[in-house]
Amino acid sequence: MALLNLNLSAKFSSFTRSSLSKYARLRKSCNVAFTVSPYMSLATAQNDIARTERRSANYMESIWNHDDLMNTQKNGYTAEVYVMRANILKDKVTQLLDHMHDENGALALLELIDDIERLGLGYVFERNIRNALRFLNEKNLKMEDSLETTALYFRLLRQHGFNISQDVFRVFKDPQGSFKEHLCQDIKSMVRLFEASYLGLEGEDVIDEANTFSRRHLMEVKGNMNPNLAELVTHALDLPLHYRIGRLEARWYIDAYSRRKDANSTLLELAKLDYNKVQATYQKDLMEMSRWWKNLDIIKNMPFSRDRLAESFLWSVGVTDEPQYSYCREVATKIITLITVIDDFYDVYATYDEAKLFTDAVERWDINAVEQLPDYIKLCFFALYNTVNEFAYNALKEHGMNILPYLRKQWVNQCKSYLLESKWFHTGYKATLGEYLENGCVSITAPMLDFHLYISMTPTITKEELEYIQSYPDLIHWGSMALRLIDDLGTSEDELARGDVPKAIQCHMHDTGVTAVVARERIRHLADEAWKKQNREQWAESTLPGAFVNAVTNLTRTSEIFYQYRDGHGIPDRETKNRIQSLLVDPFPM
Repeated sequence: MALLNLNLSAKFSSFTRSSLSKYARLRKSCNVAFTVSPYMSLATAQNDIARTERRSANYMESIWNHDDLMNTQKNGYTAEVYVMRANILKDKVTQLLDHMHDENGALALLELIDDIERLGLGYVFERNIRNALRFLNEKNLKMEDSLETTALYFRLLRQHGFNISQDVFRVFKDPQGSFKEHLCQDIKSMVRLFEASYLGLEGEDVIDEANTFSRRHLMEVKGNMNPNLAELVTHALDLPLHYRIGRLEARWYIDAYSRRKDANSTLLELAKLDYNKVQATYQKDLMEMSRWWKNLDIIKNMPFSRDRLAESFLWSVGVTDEPQYSYCREVATKIITLITVIDDFYDVYATYDEAKLFTDAVERWDINAVEQLPDYIKLCFFALYNTVNEFAYNALKEHGMNILPYLRKQWVNQCKSYLLESKWFHTGYKATLGEYLENGCVSITAPMLDFHLYISMTPTITKEELEYIQSYPDLIHWGSMALRLIDDLGTSEDELARGDVPKAIQCHMHDTGVTAVVARERIRHLADEAWKKQNREQWAESTLPGAFVNAVTNLTRTSEIFYQYRDGHGIPDRETKNRIQSLLVDPFPM
């Protein structure tokens, strides 16, 4: 069998936009047949159902039933009295921002911007914030005397796409080229430097050194410390800000900010009001999704699969959290909920012949193909067929463009990536890390989900942009790579326990003979390197809408919070449950 030979440790950067063509050759080399004889395969599948001992992942049942979700709308913060109060507070904060355009108040202005954004209000004051940062950038301020100011300035400018060099940190290094040790005495500066270091690009050695230096000193902090500062240190080390999703950070930061002696009462009140108002929008969206999912009722035929409606909605909020993107959250929730079930069909329950039958049905995109499928998967195929056609209908109605061929191609690629993994499982083939990642960057669902994000959040869809996104550009590729690796770090142990194919960690162990601990460190390093490449693509000049580019990056961020403590999607009764409760159920008391 001819196999694709990839040396990942030396050639990680070779996984470029040509990956899809390599992936197609890999499928061909593994002799995965996609043209299925309906009658022969149906008979085979029916015989398999009768004689095959099915696997079971023993997934826990959903902890959020329909009645629970329909009763979440307790939040009345969209009432006129709250809207009027919020508008008054917005005017006051706008005046505060505008009056701080002063060279001598650079740190105060930067801290105000940081507070506004971490409190979840960045989208409200987006224009004012960009104007303030542009003002500071054009002034070319000299801040080498303050590491805290420089680090915050660097992070905020990069975060908003301004061009700023890593060289701003060289002044804090000694003649030997190391960061000056006395800097570690200022804990707040170390936190600022640590957070800034995650906005680095591939090859930025000073930023890499800043990360190592600040992390080491923050982990060594001992003795008495201001409780608020101690909380900030713990929070940063738990997961850096650049890897967090906006609304969960807002929930935490509002609590933390309220305990600060220097908290601005106007800003705090507005943050709570806005959080509750946006939560009310999410509650309405979630209720609609719960009705849709209950009406589909496909879990009754597929009890082996994960029922994850609320968790899928949390993914959609992580990706597009601004209130105006309700339709985008609808599309993302439907895609993630359906793909969760279909993934379990391929990974857990289906025979290889059944997997081929389903893949062939998706490739034909013919409703008559359902007759060739086993009974238990027919309803799922109908749900997929109708849902995707509905997306195409909406796009035709809104944009006058038939995008169904593009959507079909996305789903065909997705199912073929699952089928290849099924082939590996049923033949006992052990893929190399390179082979696994070539396919895994597709099977992780990110390219398909990114495509659906584009069609559901972009005011004007163009054929050129559709084809560009479908070509698997580096922005999408590196986000997919990071998501694949992050997912494997959180889920591989549980998936191996139920008999799944080896994941990235195990492939690297098999390739190199290293221990599991060393392999995990390597995979985390590769994920961080993919993040750097995605950073570069996020801030590169592009014709793609900025909101879409941010959503692609937010998908990677959402994976970080879901897989931070093992598998938060498959086993959602811990941190994920708490996050759904705080994000979608419990408002801030006013």
